Amino acid sequence: MSSKMTRREALRLGTSTAIATSPLLSSSIARAAEPVYKMPNSADEICSMRAVDMVDAIRTKKVSSREVMQAHLKQIGRVNARVNAMVTMVPEDQLMAQALAADEALANGKWLGPLHGLPVAVKDLHETRGIRTTYGSPLHKDNVPDFDCRVVQREKEAGAIVLGKTNVPEFGLGSQTFNPVFGPTHNPYDTTKTCGGSTGGGAVAVVCGMAPLADGSDMGGSLRNPPNFCNAVGIRTSPGRVSNVPTNLGWFTLAVPGPVARNVTDCAYFLSVLAGYDHHSPISIEQPGSPFAQPLGNRNFKGVRVAMFKDMGLPWDPEVKSAVQAQRKVFESLGCIVEEAEPDFSDANESFLAWRHWSTELAFGDLLATHGDQLNEYIHWHVEEGRKLTGPQLSRIEARRTALYQRLCNFEGKYEYFVLPVNQVLPFDVNTHYPTEIAGVKMENYLAWMKSAYYISAAGNPAMSVPCAFSSGGLPIGMQIVGRHHDDWGVLQLGYAFEQATQVGQRRPVAA
Repeated sequence: MSSKMTRREALRLGTSTAIATSPLLSSSIARAAEPVYKMPNSADEICSMRAVDMVDAIRTKKVSSREVMQAHLKQIGRVNARVNAMVTMVPEDQLMAQALAADEALANGKWLGPLHGLPVAVKDLHETRGIRTTYGSPLHKDNVPDFDCRVVQREKEAGAIVLGKTNVPEFGLGSQTFNPVFGPTHNPYDTTKTCGGSTGGGAVAVVCGMAPLADGSDMGGSLRNPPNFCNAVGIRTSPGRVSNVPTNLGWFTLAVPGPVARNVTDCAYFLSVLAGYDHHSPISIEQPGSPFAQPLGNRNFKGVRVAMFKDMGLPWDPEVKSAVQAQRKVFESLGCIVEEAEPDFSDANESFLAWRHWSTELAFGDLLATHGDQLNEYIHWHVEEGRKLTGPQLSRIEARRTALYQRLCNFEGKYEYFVLPVNQVLPFDVNTHYPTEIAGVKMENYLAWMKSAYYISAAGNPAMSVPCAFSSGGLPIGMQIVGRHHDDWGVLQLGYAFEQATQVGQRRPVAA
């Protein structure tokens, strides 16, 4: 993370391409998904609607933004104490005033954008103007930024109303959401288990109906692990698809922002808002976000070649491995040609860890000297390892990472998709910081149990988590769909087809 001053100044250089405020009847994005819902009769029904249907109901004045906001505030009051997903809330009077303003704009024929009047939950790593942003650290427990990061800017430009902040691990490190400021976030399917991380609060908020949409970010799996553990949907977007501004590592490809939702349609729709070219990001993809709001179900997958993982040389919980491999028949029912195959991920582990050490040393190396006693052991480890790296080591690591990318390109020449589990384990005890072994194999560090996710991060391909099964103990199991370079749309299309064929994601948690 760069300093607060650096991030603020970066934002003041300019804003993202604004989503133009258009007259109500010309809002093509808002009309992209045809409504297939019955009108809600209660707050509970509002909170269980798809986000695209909420937007359409607001647009057609079948429900007001105030009713939508009240329903979600009621749900937060009823559920959040059990799961601890929302950790900082915007005051209710401010939220209702913003909802009223959205309703009044609509009454005057003014459509604010594709998220007109919709509540959105923001990850506590994302800066929000006037709303506390702690990064899960005691060092920032009272930090209130005077700017919005680019992701939040785009949400607001689309007409969304920021509900508040969702819980994260301290500084977003690790895939178990707990920190010294707010404590742990609990898995809503079993509150004795973890929800994953680092977008843990966001995944729990959406599956519990506390927010229709939540934003997040992913370096080693943080937009995939929590949806996997919580029966939600999240996509690790291609680097440059969603602007990571402000950042002091403009060419860095490991960390990406993106959406979390209850279903693939909402996930894609939210991505249509978050994605888009940003000239302040040197790796920004020069494509608009609006195509992601198109209907997902128009593709025929007959003859599409899909590679089903074997074992990737990793240890697995048997239930996880068998649950994902059992989905082969679903893909075949869609017309896909499925073969057991996997890329050669040699050097993925070394590449990911080296650049994570390097970037963490940059972010926290100076702070360690003055506040080392207030930084967790993960940061100390990364900084120590980052300082051992030399120029020749990094150049050779990057050469091997490039070779990894080329091997994946060759693999993708034969297979359009690669399917594997998101994680190697089921959700574990919420009081356990990370699994120390899998199937009798000792984990060498706090990240080692996440290799099935961060190998993909090292390669840079788009990948999403979509619900596929439940364990014998009732815990969610997600499946990871990896696509070709920059083919975020293709990943969403296959995820949607799989979701429609299985409907596993419709199973809601008891805690909600």
